[in-house]
Amino acid sequence: MIRDAPPRRLVYLGTPEIAVPPLRALVDEGFEIALVVTRTDKRRGRGSQLMPSPVKAAAVELGLRVSHDVDDVLDAHADLGVVVAFGQLIKPHVLDAVRMVNLHFSVLPRWRGAAPVERALLAGDDQTGVCLMQLEAGLDTGPVFRRAVVDIGQSMTAAELRSELVRVGTRLLVDELRAGLGTPEPQSGEPTYAAKISPEELHIDWTRSAIEIDRLVRVGGAWTTLNGRRLKIIAADLIDRDHQPSGDLVGARVGGLRLIMVQPEGKPTMAFAEFARGARLAGIEHLGRSE
Repeated sequence: MIRDAPPRRLVYLGTPEIAVPPLRALVDEGFEIALVVTRTDKRRGRGSQLMPSPVKAAAVELGLRVSHDVDDVLDAHADLGVVVAFGQLIKPHVLDAVRMVNLHFSVLPRWRGAAPVERALLAGDDQTGVCLMQLEAGLDTGPVFRRAVVDIGQSMTAAELRSELVRVGTRLLVDELRAGLGTPEPQSGEPTYAAKISPEELHIDWTRSAIEIDRLVRVGGAWTTLNGRRLKIIAADLIDRDHQPSGDLVGARVGGLRLIMVQPEGKPTMAFAEFARGARLAGIEHLGRSE
């Protein structure tokens, strides 16, 4: 494979925590980061204090120049732009001026879009992965330089899967840039789209199978109600509904779940056994059925 000369001067575009390890790795590997672009600071908490994105916080710590305006890329004189979970579409005039690659957390063309990790879990995929692709104006449509496949364990949560994908993707990104980019291959196959997960999608429907509900819990943020108040299900185990029935067992259309960790409305996360004692529950076999 014929490869380009390795880029040395980069611009980096990213926002959430998953975009921090690749940034740190690029700095550690000696790449010059001319500019970091991320979202504007957001107000959080009761005092409405302005909080930087995780990428901005890391960039400031590393002594890197930070901007909230993508157009500033045009004056950075970079060899390449690296995009990781930036969260914004990059306008064509910027893409025309600066070649960019995107580290995307799925095996394209499956799960293009905002929530590839969560959608892979909800769909019951056995595998997902990471792609380093050339950025185009379309939504994750660019040709792929390199990909890596990651198995999805039966009990793996979205947070655990995301962490593994970031680890694999960071190594893939650094290795590919050090070697110099080759010729990317067009995506092939039927695309699927990973729309952002809405809060209503996380509302547990107990008429669904326990396997489907377990996937929802593993995504994070799944909730139901008990006595008219919201109850988040933080962790649960899949079980045979007819096996060892007890007060922590919730039945579904097929199979059941044993609740482990929950978060009652307005309270911190706690063990379900502790919650049940405080709420004086004798059993919750019909949790959510009268919502």
